[in-house]
Amino acid sequence: MSAHHEESFWSKYVFSTDHKVIAKQYMITGLFMALAGGAAAGAIRAQLAAVEPGGTGGLLDPQFYNSVVTLHGTIMVFWVAMPVLVAGFGNLLIPLMVGAEDMAFPRLNMASYWVFFASTVVLLLSMLVPGGGAAGGWTSYPPLSADPAYSGVNWGITLWILAVALEFIAFLMGGVNFITTAINMRAPGMSMWDLPIFVWEELAASVVFMLSVGPLIAGALMLLADHQFGTHFFDPKMGGDPVLFQHLFWFFGHPEVYVILFPAFGIAAEIITSHSRKTLYGYRMVVWSIIATSLLSFIVWAHHQFVAGIDPRLATPFSITTILISVPVAVSMFSFIATLYGGSIRFTSAMLFAIGFFACFLLGGVTGIINGAAAADIYIHDSYYVVAHFHYTLYPLVFMAGSAGIYHWYPKMFGRHLDERLGKVHFWGTMVFFNLVFLPQFNLGMMGHHRRIAVPTEFDFLSTPTALLMQDISSWAMAGLLLVQVPFIYNFFASMARGEKAAANPWRATTLEWACPSPPPHGNFAEPPVCFRGPYVYSPPDRQADFVPQDQPPEGDYQLPQNPIVAPSAAK
Repeated sequence: MSAHHEESFWSKYVFSTDHKVIAKQYMITGLFMALAGGAAAGAIRAQLAAVEPGGTGGLLDPQFYNSVVTLHGTIMVFWVAMPVLVAGFGNLLIPLMVGAEDMAFPRLNMASYWVFFASTVVLLLSMLVPGGGAAGGWTSYPPLSADPAYSGVNWGITLWILAVALEFIAFLMGGVNFITTAINMRAPGMSMWDLPIFVWEELAASVVFMLSVGPLIAGALMLLADHQFGTHFFDPKMGGDPVLFQHLFWFFGHPEVYVILFPAFGIAAEIITSHSRKTLYGYRMVVWSIIATSLLSFIVWAHHQFVAGIDPRLATPFSITTILISVPVAVSMFSFIATLYGGSIRFTSAMLFAIGFFACFLLGGVTGIINGAAAADIYIHDSYYVVAHFHYTLYPLVFMAGSAGIYHWYPKMFGRHLDERLGKVHFWGTMVFFNLVFLPQFNLGMMGHHRRIAVPTEFDFLSTPTALLMQDISSWAMAGLLLVQVPFIYNFFASMARGEKAAANPWRATTLEWACPSPPPHGNFAEPPVCFRGPYVYSPPDRQADFVPQDQPPEGDYQLPQNPIVAPSAAK
């Protein structure tokens, strides 16, 4: 237990050991990086829209275009998804949901953020060094990334590798904290089967990350040695093997998808239960599906390498495991749909984003099964079909589930509600423009549009009126998608001062984070909470109230505080 004493400005808001402040630091840094990653996405689409038939025109030098593509992918996967979904929401909610006053290791938690912040600075600096930024793609495959003669960069790729290494160190420190806090600091009476699904999902994400990241760290060090010290781990001319790096990368890279998926599913589970007033369907079944997904995530990586020259006899087993892992993921999806069925649904901004997340992610999952079939993947590999599939998986996880979580827990973070009218503008604009950006890309990929090509229309089949129209729709829709985030940014910061004040439990939810004030003080709870039941007791037949919080004693009905703010007025 940490001592609570009067804190200075620096110790309270900058070098804080309070998990809630650290959560905000991660989230705000991640949102800032999302602006940089979004600007890079806009530059990519502007380049592709500006190229004319025959390969003329264009806004960006091809080498700089490669750097922009690398920066966009790297930022969105490692510097937006990880700090917002994993570190941000994990820091905010795990201690509150298990009834703890802070993380198990508060100083280690503070160090994890500042190491992450250092990685952010190094990554941005990598674009400003002489020779340009890293240009090997976000996967940084050799030989492109290993030899300056190919990539045209030197310190750019070196700083990129350093930034990734620092970020991984930060999240390893955070994972130790998450696991220890969730297992060892649970409130009295709370068994592992009483944990909210979000905590289970964060536990799984932390374990999977810690077990999978080692090979990529080794691969990054070998790549750095090739680039700076003249070694030849990945140089085939000198006996090295570039496919080895792909194995090391994807042994981490595909479990990383589930590291991001787990918190997103956890966020959605918490929102749909409280906003549909129903107990989560098949709680234990969902927990076992999380465990099964975690285990299977380690044996699917080579479906990224069906055309890389691996032994063809490996294609079938990896196709089978790829399709097999969709089963436990589908179990969770069906549980969430069953929870919604027959519920008394409140269509708040948080609930709309949660439902939109399910709808878009479902399309991403279905299109991914095609990539898992070796025969089909040979045709569509590295095409814009894969780009569309990848974004239908990652964008709903990061931005839709992340937005749902922010709208839902913003009252707990800041003691005020976000404006629901702006929230609905944000949701509907995001849904429309997101689908207009990426649906055409499935067709472009099937027509032969290769990813990471700065001048695609030098190929005749991409200079047809249909292909050019789809390219333009995708690019203009990207401008709309970026523009519609402006109301959210304004809403996020303006509501800190002018938002409608929130009660301790504005959504009438059952988990322990709603048992403390909004926002929680340092130490979270006035008295250590006691857990009497599982996390989702809604509409019980023997109670007058339609929900029973985890800390409510068995006798009597739960009484709402006087004049409770049940929901922001615009959502009623």
